[in-house]
Amino acid sequence: MKSNYLFLLVFAFFAACTGDKTAESEKQPFMSPMYAKADSLQSPAAKVEPKELSIHGDTRIDNYFWLNNRENPDVIEYLKAENSYLEQVTSHTKAFQDKLFQEMKGRIKEEDQSVPYKDNGYYYLTRYEQGQEYPIYARKKGSLDAKEEIMLNVNELAKPYKFYNAAGLSVSPDNKILAFGEDTLSRRIYTIKFKNLETGKMLADEIPGTTGSTAWANDNKTVFYTLKDATTLRGYKIMKHKLGTPVSKDVAIFEEKDETFGTVAYKTKSKKYIVIASYATLSQEYQVIEADKPDGKFRTIQPRERGLEYDFDHYGDKFYIRTNWNAKNFRLMQTPENATTKENWKEVIAHREDVLLEGIEIFKKYLVVSERKAGITQLRVRPWDGGAEHYIDFPEDAYVAYVGTNPEFDTELLRLGYQSMTTPATTYDYHMSTKAFDMLKQQPVLGGFDAANYVSERIFVTARDGAKVPVSIVYRKGYKKDGKAPLLLYGYGSYGASMEPYFSSTRLSLLDRGFGYAIAHIRGGQEMGRQWYDDGKLLKKKNTFNDFIDCAEYLVNNKYAAKDQLFAMGGSAGGLLMGAVVNMRPDLWKGVVAAVPFVDVITTMLDESIPLTTGEFDEWGNPKDKAYYDYIKSYSPYDNLEAKDYPAMLVTTGLHDSQVQYWEPAKWVAKLRTIKTDKNPLLLHTNLDAGHGGASGRFESLKEIALEYAFILDLAGKADAEVKN
Repeated sequence: MKSNYLFLLVFAFFAACTGDKTAESEKQPFMSPMYAKADSLQSPAAKVEPKELSIHGDTRIDNYFWLNNRENPDVIEYLKAENSYLEQVTSHTKAFQDKLFQEMKGRIKEEDQSVPYKDNGYYYLTRYEQGQEYPIYARKKGSLDAKEEIMLNVNELAKPYKFYNAAGLSVSPDNKILAFGEDTLSRRIYTIKFKNLETGKMLADEIPGTTGSTAWANDNKTVFYTLKDATTLRGYKIMKHKLGTPVSKDVAIFEEKDETFGTVAYKTKSKKYIVIASYATLSQEYQVIEADKPDGKFRTIQPRERGLEYDFDHYGDKFYIRTNWNAKNFRLMQTPENATTKENWKEVIAHREDVLLEGIEIFKKYLVVSERKAGITQLRVRPWDGGAEHYIDFPEDAYVAYVGTNPEFDTELLRLGYQSMTTPATTYDYHMSTKAFDMLKQQPVLGGFDAANYVSERIFVTARDGAKVPVSIVYRKGYKKDGKAPLLLYGYGSYGASMEPYFSSTRLSLLDRGFGYAIAHIRGGQEMGRQWYDDGKLLKKKNTFNDFIDCAEYLVNNKYAAKDQLFAMGGSAGGLLMGAVVNMRPDLWKGVVAAVPFVDVITTMLDESIPLTTGEFDEWGNPKDKAYYDYIKSYSPYDNLEAKDYPAMLVTTGLHDSQVQYWEPAKWVAKLRTIKTDKNPLLLHTNLDAGHGGASGRFESLKEIALEYAFILDLAGKADAEVKN
């Protein structure tokens, strides 16, 4: 011991005089063992089978087109090899992944239930039991003190399957029969089943190949449902089924022959009408029939027109129509039930340049309007009797407020939800007459969570063309904006989907380890109005990618994030975003997580047999048109890979993905392995039992998040020392 002590003293003196090389090396950026493992292990090599793809006089060579066949054993073997490689490269994080999983699971109140809502004489609720993955759907007649009736115990239904989802629950008007959709593959193709709620027995009626939803006629025996095309997964035909009759005898009511449209059936809140909706990106059309007359003939509200968007609800003797007719940000109209085409529409709420009208909820005495201004949703209450209207006040600058489940018509209570990046999901009953709030539930976050320990910000970043891009940021108190902290930047920016500043209990595992987290509300979403969406699609799609990069540079330049500790994440169309920005600015990112990424845009959009392709021409453009082909080719991640350094990347997919087919990320990774010049980790994880949404079950899905977070935290040197080796 003495000799060691003497050695240390001598060493310290020598270091002080000559410069401590060990101390100097410790100042270098942390290098995860992942890098060495990725370099030393043999990564999978997908076989090369060149396929020429030619159009417009241009030929692309796709060496991995053969991966587009999940029935090919070689495909499955390749995906398994990638999974095995990931297991090896991340083996040093296994204990850390488990710690993250247990940590995130530990924040969930396992025995929990939703706030009940009342509909047609029953209170409906969803609850979870200790240790169970799936919900139990139940109800109570007349009073919350009444005996509970279990409608579905999904835990029992799911036992035989690796994946299970019950969706589209709908009870007959006489409260006796439950209809629901069952998906056991994760392709979002549902078999509709029926359960007698009085006897607890399943009916013999089973309807395969559907969207899972039903609309009950008022006779308690007729249901309308939507068939899905098995190849394209498009809802294309409305059928009518009578309980107790063979499915083969079901009557086709309507077939949507335009392949750019989908269709679905539902019932109005007033219970008076069954609706058939046909919808495309830029156009909608609705047909109605009285629910008391299910064998009657449907009539059209307003025939479809290119670029005319509308939706509607029913109240009294009028239809209330939200539309973009001469109103980019939408306006609200009304029309008599018996005169529904647009020449009869009269304005209720005018168009505003700075406010997007997002939706309405109708009550007997009130109209509730959801509006988005400066990126934030506001709820506006308007009495039908002409009394003073008001906006509901919320306590934070950046938040998510939304109308909840409100099946009752004659009530002064509005059920609404509220959350922010620091406030867990909270359910209120809002008294529309007195403006009083009754907090019914705030989602428990176990493990010592205290909202006061966290801070959120809302900033605006000036993009390269002058657009002001909102960014929502959250971090734990003590986070210093000194250019040394790690930060994860998330983005989506497609389909007009607005990314909200929402709360996430899993995100705490990043924040509590010193990370900042930011959401870039980039163009292609609809946060700043309809123009925000229009400016981020079709031939303006690159604005989406430029916005994300500009937000990232701002966060670094303003010292929210260390230059070498900036991470990016996005999924689905947000995975396209990830693919584009790593091609455009690979130097910006320490690591990237691309979840179920849409990265082979041209090939997919040229193949109309691939699910959802035809309905998305208005989003991306149809590459059979050369102008769109050239533009898409200029950004499509798969087509723009180059021989250069790329950041560390984790790519995830699901074999049965119905939205982005598994072969897109698989091909992308296979090609990237052969072309990139760096030795950074490139990992592909395929869930062989799931689809676009990942694993089913409230806990199993956390394991996928734990993998993603372990990847990020390990690269940042934030993995716990006791489990890092």
